Amino acid sequence: MPRFVPALLASALLVGGCASSQTGTTSTASAAPASLVTATARARIDSTLKAYVSSGRLIGVSAVVWEKGAERYYGAYGVADREAGRPMQRDAIVQIYSMTKPITGVALMTLYEQGKFKLDDPLAKYLPEFADPKVYAGTDPSGEAKFVPADRPITIADITRHTAGFATNPGEPGVGRLYAAANPLARTNTITQFSHKLASVPLAFQPGTRWSYGISVDVQAALVERISGQPFGAYVRQHVLDPLKMHDTHYLVPASDQRRFAVLYQRNRDSSWTRTPDSTYRAFNTKPWPLEPGAFGLTSTLDDYLRFTRMLLNGGELDGVRILKPETVQLMATNHLPATVKDSSFLPSKGQLGFGIDFAVRVAPPKSAAENNGAVGEFFWDGLASTLFWVDPKNQLTAVLFTQMLPFDQVKLHKSFRDAVYGPITSPLQ
Repeated sequence: MPRFVPALLASALLVGGCASSQTGTTSTASAAPASLVTATARARIDSTLKAYVSSGRLIGVSAVVWEKGAERYYGAYGVADREAGRPMQRDAIVQIYSMTKPITGVALMTLYEQGKFKLDDPLAKYLPEFADPKVYAGTDPSGEAKFVPADRPITIADITRHTAGFATNPGEPGVGRLYAAANPLARTNTITQFSHKLASVPLAFQPGTRWSYGISVDVQAALVERISGQPFGAYVRQHVLDPLKMHDTHYLVPASDQRRFAVLYQRNRDSSWTRTPDSTYRAFNTKPWPLEPGAFGLTSTLDDYLRFTRMLLNGGELDGVRILKPETVQLMATNHLPATVKDSSFLPSKGQLGFGIDFAVRVAPPKSAAENNGAVGEFFWDGLASTLFWVDPKNQLTAVLFTQMLPFDQVKLHKSFRDAVYGPITSPLQ
């Protein structure tokens, strides 16, 4: 397999950048006077993304920034497929992994607006398989796992903010082996089978006491399906994707579009790159499976996902089509973590944050220049392959960044991109 050659990408394979941002953005003259994304900022973003590719820290990257009602920046550098020499372009289809979660959350909240549930409802009211959960409580003197009744029911709020207590991996103390045996996220499971299999596994902790990321959003998908009476994927298509004209966002990528699929690359410890096997890493999106999860699995394009974030920035509406009410978007973008949550896993590594309904929410400005940049009130999330989006109501701005890199952001791309958009942090932001 050919190795990554920075010089090659720096010359023949660089695309977009300043040229594409010139053709893809509103001119400086038409920008609002208070715009953050000035000509200086556009040059700074271009320079940042270009340097990541030319230095070999990325294979390919694209980004778009929308501010005050207009596209202020677009740029693309490097390649979507190194082996084929196919440049990274704005219509490249990428795996967005956990950036699926906010789409699921929006679908769920359309049912909330219809009065189908309340956030403080017990989950078992709609998914009775989650009634009377048991919780891991350490081991007895012989080393056997002990389980006790939950102190309270799992609520729908718990599954929107990752405080339900679900086991999420085979390494969970006491319950990991049971989770592995149940294998709820097997692709051959339907979302209903997933729900029953997960419910058969005792909780890893008492509801509301810890923040443990991930599988709760798949439970949201099961809830959408159970409440609506419609297959989850079909519900998302009818109530979110199609109304927003997100026609390039799919679980199963149509065969005619698979030529636009960006390759997922593994960054090795020696800074070289390895192409992940298409047969493994594209398998979920190139053939149909019974499982259509809520927490991962969608593919999208830069423009499609930008339509989703613009809808959020506009308070739930885009181009005359309303998906959610403004107050519902605000509810989703408000910190809902209770004071009882003392352990929030990796969440603090992303900044001064709380968590709302499928979004991280910035509750205080960065304390130092080393933190991720952003404005208070921003809500955002990212994806396993190092993709990122955020919505900044204060500055009327939204940004989407696409690349396809594993492990997750080992090169501090998100920090650099945020600094390029806002300008480097020189003092705590207000």
